[in-house]
Amino acid sequence: MTLAAPTAAIRQLAALAQHGDLSSYAHQIQRLGGCERPIRMEGHRLDVHAATGEIVREIADRDLPAGQLLIRCNNRRATRCASCAEVYRKDTFHLVTAGLSGGKGISPAVAQHPRVFATFTAPSFGPVHNRPCGGRCRCGRLHPDDDPALGTPLDPDRYDYRAAVLWNAHAGKLWGRFTTYLRQHLASRAGLSRSALRHCLKVSYAKVAEYQRRGAVHFHAVIRLDGPDGAEDTPPPWATTELLTDAIRSAAMQAETPGPVLDGHPYAFRFGDQLDIRPIRSADFNGTSELSSRAVAAYIAKYATKGAETAGTLDRPIRNPITDLIGSGVTDHARRMILTCWHLGALPELEDLRLRKWAHMLGFRGHFSTKSRAYSVTLGALRQERADHNEALARERATEAGRPLPDPDTVLVLRHWRFAGTGLTDAEALLTFSHPACHNAEGEPDRAR
Repeated sequence: MTLAAPTAAIRQLAALAQHGDLSSYAHQIQRLGGCERPIRMEGHRLDVHAATGEIVREIADRDLPAGQLLIRCNNRRATRCASCAEVYRKDTFHLVTAGLSGGKGISPAVAQHPRVFATFTAPSFGPVHNRPCGGRCRCGRLHPDDDPALGTPLDPDRYDYRAAVLWNAHAGKLWGRFTTYLRQHLASRAGLSRSALRHCLKVSYAKVAEYQRRGAVHFHAVIRLDGPDGAEDTPPPWATTELLTDAIRSAAMQAETPGPVLDGHPYAFRFGDQLDIRPIRSADFNGTSELSSRAVAAYIAKYATKGAETAGTLDRPIRNPITDLIGSGVTDHARRMILTCWHLGALPELEDLRLRKWAHMLGFRGHFSTKSRAYSVTLGALRQERADHNEALARERATEAGRPLPDPDTVLVLRHWRFAGTGLTDAEALLTFSHPACHNAEGEPDRAR
């Protein structure tokens, strides 16, 4: 398979080849690593020697082959930019793996700490089409796994869309309540007060949010017990995997967060009855082999690059529910949840939930992937490590080319860049999708434009 080159792109590249530097242009585009929606910046940068005031390097937008500075969008959503989402997925994988097996500055001894993989689901808001253990649905049909009816209400008019949207909006708060109750139950089982527990035990976690087909958020989490100083510290002998599992079950059953009062009906939100807790190194997701640290990390990282679009909605904010939903491909079920968000978002008492802003997320406004402070390395540290590596490579190449870069410790950087837009021109898109990072194992483009 080959990409059809647009006529406009061919004309742009031909003109550049005749009057400009096509190789430098291609190099600037390919340094984006396949980013599909780069941010375009205008401005300049001066590197000034701190002692002498000499300008040792100058970069201006007019001198760049594309006429602007292009930087990666770094969007985590695979539907918006597959290349940047893949970088985010790999970073999340390394973050979770470090907290399970060590590495990235975390001691390998952390692999001996009690840890489980837990899934917390939403309650029911009404019967939906499903595949109970691969059997027949309540509607009497045997749904195939790819049936679009799965997750949609049996009776949409009786489905509690209001509660479903409000659940998503309060899911983050409910998780916070759960972590508080978890520490309380651990302290109770150890015969300690909560303040005393802090001196001998720390709870660490990494979690990711996933949308079920019915549009309700649920959480996958790695939960680990450490000593009081975190990942480097061994927990006390009584802090076992069994103790952690038991405390999670009790805390999940007890956790509750209050919601609003609408039309005289007070809302309160709890987790659903389906709670799955698996000790890591027990049976895997298919029950056929050991649930390894790598399997858990890969599972969590996979959902870190997905959003509500997996539930049939949009991957971008909605400004007008009428015009934005026409021809959008949004499912009827997701459309009703979006419209419910829009209607509830107009109520003054729900203003703090910002439901209209998060209507495309079906009301959920929390972070998709989060971790406790002591769990492992941060995404920021991983990005800085990659930036330092790239800087070292650039210096090495500049030295080999006879144009060594100045020592960063002796240079003042003066820069002024302003936003100038996003996206690629036709010519840039052609160069981007000719980059190896944008091709699959068969050498074909991963995404057609």
